[in-house]
Amino acid sequence: MTIRRATVEDAATLSALACRTFTETFGHLYPPEDLAEFLEDAYAVDKQRVILSHPDYAVFLAEEDGVAIGHSAAGPCGLPHDDLAPGDGELKRLYLLATHQNGGRGSRLFDATMAWLLRDGPRTLWIGVWSENFGAQRFYARHGFTQVGTYEFPVGKTRDLEFILRRPAG
Repeated sequence: MTIRRATVEDAATLSALACRTFTETFGHLYPPEDLAEFLEDAYAVDKQRVILSHPDYAVFLAEEDGVAIGHSAAGPCGLPHDDLAPGDGELKRLYLLATHQNGGRGSRLFDATMAWLLRDGPRTLWIGVWSENFGAQRFYARHGFTQVGTYEFPVGKTRDLEFILRRPAG
């Protein structure tokens, strides 16, 4: 597996991969119209181009044999929490195709993304994770993140309870 920073030219690949990984992971939770509305908005090719061209954000693609199998995204924290401070970072996405999970690839992608988030030195980091994604919660806890709040994440008309996790600087 190789990991590389995605470019604007990867927008269509990222859009398709993000739709596929989100649907594989969470698609069963939503009415089809809610899932479709979310995917069309959140992972639209044009929206991916904007993110990929923004200097404050980084998206990484995990690839095997030239095929994208996972992605992560990071940037300034946008989670709704009173303790959020300027300069805090957020791991916004970390997904692998279901066929490529549980082989250490997610940890490698996480490490690459964390290295980018911490490239200028220690800072407080944040993650939003679905309240019932226990595997992700255990993974992030092993990396020093603890729950400090909750918020609602909209997927169409559905609202998911999300946990806000934080890891202090240093």
